[in-house]
Amino acid sequence: MKKFMLMMVMLMVSVMTFAKDYKTVVFTTTPQMHCENCENKIKGNLRFEKGIKEIQTSVPDQKVTVTYDPAKTTPEKLCKAFEKFGYKARVLKDGEKVEMNKDEKCDLM
Repeated sequence: MKKFMLMMVMLMVSVMTFAKDYKTVVFTTTPQMHCENCENKIKGNLRFEKGIKEIQTSVPDQKVTVTYDPAKTTPEKLCKAFEKFGYKARVLKDGEKVEMNKDEKCDLM
């Protein structure tokens, strides 16, 4: 039993050693997201960028949350990636709220 426990501890240490330190950044976009099609366009295009591990979008909050590997990309590079598919992005400050522009129309609906 002690041998098994020792092996489990060694396995856990080796897994923690190889775990990456991912970072998260939150963007808002221009034009704004209006629908699921907007979200899918962003997710579908960003997923091909190097270092991206996860993308979450929220139309009501106007946020695109990206988890990434800082060894492979930066928030600045990710901002430029949005431009490839017709959006401008900027990093939101902690706690910053974005109001939805009700006058803006969606081309994807």
